[in-house]
Amino acid sequence: MTDAHLPEQERRRFTRVVLRVPTVLHQGGISWDVELLNISLNGFAVSQPGNWDADYSHPFNIALQLDDGSLELFAYLIHVEQQALGFQMENLSADQLAMLAKLLAHDLDDSVLSEELARLQQQEA
Repeated sequence: MTDAHLPEQERRRFTRVVLRVPTVLHQGGISWDVELLNISLNGFAVSQPGNWDADYSHPFNIALQLDDGSLELFAYLIHVEQQALGFQMENLSADQLAMLAKLLAHDLDDSVLSEELARLQQQEA
C-alpha cells in the first residue's frame, strides 16, 4: 500500500504545531501578510490572502516575527486547499533549523523532537 492510501495523519512524518506569530510571505517583490496556521520541521501552512497572485513554480520566503527576532525560511508551494497554502521548506541552514527546533520545543516532547530532527537529517542525506 502506498502512502497515498493512508489517512493524512498517518502519512505525516513531522508533527505540526499551531503557532500564532506575525507572518509575511514573500515572492519576488510581492509580500502578503498571512496567518500561520501550523508549522513543522518540514513545512508550514498559511492562510491564502485575498489578493493572492503568485507564481507557483518559483520559491517563496516566509518571515516569522518572533519575540527574539525574525526567522526567515525558504519554501516551495506544495498544495492549495480551502483557502490554505501548504509549503515545504528547503535548504535550512543549521542556524535556521536550530531556531525552528527551539520554537517547536515549546509544544513537542523532547523525544518526539529528537526523532523528527533525525528523520529530517536522513531525508536530506
